Amino acid sequence: MRIKGAIIDELRSLDWVPRSVRARAREVERANAKLEHLLQRAPTDQEIADEMGITLDELNDSLLAISHSSIVALDELWSVSDSSGDQVSLMDTIEDPNAPDPSRALDVGDLKDRIADSIAKLPEREKLVIALYYYENLTLREIGEVLGVTESRVSQMHTKAVLRLRSRMQEESFDD
Repeated sequence: MRIKGAIIDELRSLDWVPRSVRARAREVERANAKLEHLLQRAPTDQEIADEMGITLDELNDSLLAISHSSIVALDELWSVSDSSGDQVSLMDTIEDPNAPDPSRALDVGDLKDRIADSIAKLPEREKLVIALYYYENLTLREIGEVLGVTESRVSQMHTKAVLRLRSRMQEESFDD
């Protein structure tokens, strides 16, 4: 127990993101998923803030703090559960990287469809931020100029969109 505790303490000391920020990100994701399930649509900022019991300004501050700490490993989207319930990366199961793999092509197509469906369910402004950022390769400042908002607000909208997409993708993973 003491060794495990020491290992966990050391890992926490190496983490550059405060635990409170990580906890707040999980709270926002849970509130968003719960409201989305109940309302059958993307909840508004005010609805998320009300669900969390905080003000809209506190939610925006939280989204800004979360946006500065979000690093997403792309291979997380490529993991599946095997028959024992363990997470197995699809990248680890490829035998010959030069041979075309039809099942992988099908999985990639399915993943793209799921992501596209999730993006389509986003509110219009968040959809626009995602499109401008990832497809048009605009900076947050340039997106802010297009939308007529500050770079900070674009960062908040981007973070919220990514959190919504992540919660939807995880929700779909649990439904499968």
